[in-house]
Formats: sequence, C-alpha cells, structure tokens
Amino acid sequence: MKIAFVGTGVMGQGMVANLLKAGHEVTVYTRTQAKADGLLVLGAKWASSPAESARGADIAISMVGYPNDVEEVWRGPQGFMSSAKPGCVLIDMTTSSPALARSLAAEAAAKGFGPLDAPVSGGDRGAREGTLTIMAGGAQQDFDFAQPVFAAMGKTIVLQGAPGTGQLCKLANQIGIASGMIAMAEALAFARATGLNLETTLRSISGGGASSWALLNLAPRVLKGDFAPGFYVKHFVKDIGLALDVCREQKVSLPGLELAAKLYAEVVAAGEGDAGTQALAKLYFSR
Repeated sequence: MKIAFVGTGVMGQGMVANLLKAGHEVTVYTRTQAKADGLLVLGAKWASSPAESARGADIAISMVGYPNDVEEVWRGPQGFMSSAKPGCVLIDMTTSSPALARSLAAEAAAKGFGPLDAPVSGGDRGAREGTLTIMAGGAQQDFDFAQPVFAAMGKTIVLQGAPGTGQLCKLANQIGIASGMIAMAEALAFARATGLNLETTLRSISGGGASSWALLNLAPRVLKGDFAPGFYVKHFVKDIGLALDVCREQKVSLPGLELAAKLYAEVVAAGEGDAGTQALAKLYFSR
C-alpha cells in the first residue's frame, strides 16, 4: 500500500521501518527532517508537510506527541484532510483525547475518509520488533482495510468499537502501567534500602507472582543506570492527564492513578521529562 506517516520519533522510527520491511511504500514527514534520515536510507520518501505526504496515499498515519499536534496534522491547513483522496483511511496512532478522536472521526467521515483511532502499547522495543498492541476505534470496514498495515507493526490488534474507543482502551492500558511503575520503583527502592543485591532480587521477583512488564523490561534498565526513553516521561504525564480528564467526566475515582500523577509531576520537576518512564525509580532512590 501507499502510506503517509507523520511523526518519526522514538516509536515512529521502528514502526516505519517495519512498514518498509513489509513492502509498503511509505512517505514520511516530521518537523525535524534529520529524525527521518535513517528511514530515507531504508527507502522511505520525504514530504514537506502532512498534506504532501497524504496526497495519493491509501492510508495516512499520525504518530505525534500531543492532541493539539494530532489536530494540526488532521485539520490544519497543511493537514491530511486538505489533500487526501476520497476513501483514504486516516489513522491516528498517538495516545490522544477520546473526545478529539470522536470529533475528528465525524469530520473525516463527512468528507469521505475512513477514520480510525488506533493508539499502541509496547514501547520502543515493540515498535522495533513489530510486536505492538494496537487498540482501534472506528468502522469495521476501515479496520479490515488497515489490517495488512497493522500486521506489519503489531501482534495484538483489536477493534474496540466506535470512534474514540481505541483511545479509551489505551487510557485503561496507561492506568495499568501507572500503578505498575510505582510497584516496580517501590520494590527496587525497598531492596536497595535494605541492602539486598538488586540483580539477584530482580531475578527472583520478576519470575514470581510480582512479575510485570515493568519489572521484566524496565527494571533491568534501571539497574544499568539507563534512563533513556523507550517512552518519554513527559508523554506519560500527558496520558495520565487525559485519563484523569475522563475520570472527572465519568465521576470515577482512581486513587492509584492520582498518586502516579503526583509522583510523575515530581519526576518532571526534577528535570527528567525527557527521560524514560523508568526514571520514577530515580525519584525513589533520591529519598
């Protein structure tokens, strides 16, 4: 297929590489062209705007930072909807606002496009290895059309329901991760404070009932002093905020999520917004 892909950051790099590997023709745009240089070497084409990338595409994908970025990529004067051909399936794979996803879907459908919100989970490793979990919201026919593209990037690919439900499912995912990150950081902080060997402790607890994705994938990075982003703290803070917005709308109380919001705000205040989410352990180690 001919694919437009906007956003080649930590996640987008691996996702585009896998699309190219699967034989798709991919045209990319990102605000800093240097971030796409490696993909151009692999065979991606460069566009000067989202609109240019989407011209003639079968599918146009956004994978950017924040809801306002999504809105600009879709609705802006140089956005997808200004140039995409009728019938083009527009997919937002950013973790964004469910309300915005519903609004964009309504506008896109009215203009003859096939909108999907399809945020992902799996971090930088999942993006590189093509094992992402993809949570989609939208029409069955558009989801079915996008299947070959999703299959190149992910392994667990599920249509949740109507527009916006992909985003809601991703927020549920982030809520689970938030408490999991606290558990990982607190387990390591306790082991460190009591003089346990962190390597042997991790070997034991990551193989038992306490095992989690964070312990298996991020705790080893913490032990190596590796706080590089597989997923940015600043983006996780955004996701937590989106989840809390929905909680307020629905009058749902989630104390664990509220604690995670407080703790990650402290991580940002300590200057770690561009670090990976495992930087929460640094906060605990400094206490």
